[in-house]
Amino acid sequence: MADAFIPIQIAVLTVSDSRTEVTDTSGKLLVDRLQSAGHELADKRIVADDIYQIRAIVSVWIADPDIDVILTTGGTGLTGRDGTPEAVSALFDKTIEGFGELFRHVSFASIKTSTIQSRAIAGVANGTFIFALPGSSGACQTAWDDILQSQLDARHRPCNFIDLIPRLLET
Repeated sequence: MADAFIPIQIAVLTVSDSRTEVTDTSGKLLVDRLQSAGHELADKRIVADDIYQIRAIVSVWIADPDIDVILTTGGTGLTGRDGTPEAVSALFDKTIEGFGELFRHVSFASIKTSTIQSRAIAGVANGTFIFALPGSSGACQTAWDDILQSQLDARHRPCNFIDLIPRLLET
């Protein structure tokens, strides 16, 4: 049982055709939350809502053995430009089915049936956890505060994602 907090390297990708570093409230929220929890920001970028540009950045990050987790925000809705799930799911070695289900369940308390419009997903690629979150800062806060903060803490019991990191590339 881990008694100490284990900091990990987390990259944040904001998917948006309009946000800038000044207006990226969701990306800033995720950076603030992960750093306040004691984790380290490995990289942060903003990319247009384009499947191939998203996939290119995420591919570079999953090839980097120093990045443990990737958080994307934006592009998980239903419009024609929302392509984050398609971009990242093609890279998954395994899908974490329960993440999207739990996110929508938790979100229901605050946004009721509007949560059905979220296509939040998660998976593992090359030993790296990837979580695709909606673009609103409220959704990012919900995902971090109610799911990710505890799962990215080695002290959380009965189990957590940190304990799995050394075993993700087992053959």
